[in-house]
Amino acid sequence: MTPADLGTLIKNTAEAVLNEQGLDTSVLPDTVVVERPRNPEHGDYATNLALQIAKKVGKNPRELAELLVAQLRHNDAIAEAEIAGPGFVNLRLGAAAQGGIVAKVLAEGTAYGHNSDYAGKRVNLEFVSANPTGPVHLGGTRWAAVGDSLGRILQASGAQVTREYYFNDHGKQIDRFANSLVAAAKGEPTPEDGYAGEYINDIAAKVVEKQPDVLSMPPDVMQETFRAEGVEMMFAHIKETLHEFGTDFDVFFHENSLFESGAVDRAVAMLKENGNLYEKDGAWWLKATDFGDDKDRVVIKSDGDAAYIAGDIAYVVDKIERGHDLCIYMLGADHHGYIARLKASAAALGYDPNMVEVMIGQMVNLVRDGQAVRMSKRAGTVITLDDLVELIGIDAARYALIRSSVDSSLDIDMELWASQSNDNPVFYVQYGHARLSSIARKAAELGVLAEGADLSLLTHEREGDLVRTLGEFPEVVKSAADLREPHRIARYAEDLAGTFHRFYDNCQILPKAGETAEPIHAARLALAMATRQTLANALYLVGVSAPERM
Repeated sequence: MTPADLGTLIKNTAEAVLNEQGLDTSVLPDTVVVERPRNPEHGDYATNLALQIAKKVGKNPRELAELLVAQLRHNDAIAEAEIAGPGFVNLRLGAAAQGGIVAKVLAEGTAYGHNSDYAGKRVNLEFVSANPTGPVHLGGTRWAAVGDSLGRILQASGAQVTREYYFNDHGKQIDRFANSLVAAAKGEPTPEDGYAGEYINDIAAKVVEKQPDVLSMPPDVMQETFRAEGVEMMFAHIKETLHEFGTDFDVFFHENSLFESGAVDRAVAMLKENGNLYEKDGAWWLKATDFGDDKDRVVIKSDGDAAYIAGDIAYVVDKIERGHDLCIYMLGADHHGYIARLKASAAALGYDPNMVEVMIGQMVNLVRDGQAVRMSKRAGTVITLDDLVELIGIDAARYALIRSSVDSSLDIDMELWASQSNDNPVFYVQYGHARLSSIARKAAELGVLAEGADLSLLTHEREGDLVRTLGEFPEVVKSAADLREPHRIARYAEDLAGTFHRFYDNCQILPKAGETAEPIHAARLALAMATRQTLANALYLVGVSAPERM
């Protein structure tokens, strides 16, 4: 019985108690929350439901808890039910109910932890979207890991997810990129506002190799050639790097297409028609303050050119018209203003502003010997995805970037994450899976089978700890999806690995040499295999491999 199952049991029992007392059952929450007490001596689980609803039905909380406990004690799944303090209810599950969690994991396999909360919901998840003017930097790399993981978690919750990369190929930064390539090809210094690094020289050389006469072309043709060829080469490198990192996209959306297709003009027309665009000083302004923004925004400048926000507005229209119910933007630390801006744009267009959601990721630093590493060998300025992977590997990089909330800045200690020790969180978790895989191989050699095991034999304290930790996984997945916090999965995986290692140290799973296999060995093997499955499921959701051997 998982915590969710127990919550349902408690709710149904409370409903019966209220009906019996002639009290209002509508006060019951949709979901009854059950939690693990900090002190295991208080029970396996606890609920504050009696405290939560007592006042609403005119009962003393402890009196209501007593009625609830009296009913729960009659249920075979409950071994003990006690009242604590002013009305908390502490519960211990029966051995068979605990064994049911193990059976559930083994039966559901790779689907264990999945739910249907987002079934029928189409989610557009836009992340990374680094400008095609250089390699993906550490901030973008954080989104590459977190965004991919969030997509997996939302899919595990029933959503249809479109992973989208917004390809910013319209604007002055592309001109600066082209100027930098031209200067590199000519052997001239990097322009003052240009881009530097080995990658610029590499791309410039490749453009010349592909177009040998490029430097003799008229200046405007030469500039356009370096722009078009350079952007294509840079973006090809970005795609390849992300793919090798385990992050792939369903859609690569070109910003320029919004202008070429007339989408910007159509979005502007929509706003003029519904009265949410007004003219002032020769420019057209969005009534953004009417929809929660801190100021109105220029959409069409006085010279007739579109302001940057015009593309953002058209992009909102495009995403929603493609049938997405929720559009999640994952942006960098310097984009806080986009939260109100994008929501206001959606509302001004007549959409529900809650269809637009903006996540802001904080900075990432690579640290060596306690000092931040600033320079990249290839990019010349900032540390890139390629640098990080070269230094600590893909699995460690993804895990390091995912295991902390994106709301906080992150320091990645190179020595720690490159080490093969239990201090390295990803090594610790992966070692747990490898150890469990080793147990499975040994069990096969000994002929010990988990199928048909008597799971009610799992009564040891460490067995109970492990079973209850397994039971928490579905709720962790739900929380990670609802709160958009993949780090919850990573932290859970570490907790599960630690709980397994303690179980392993205290409970003999397989018979020793010369011993005959007993029913307890089959039960513990089943528990171990359920742990391996859950650990593999958690690692999949963060996009990290689950090795069979280490």
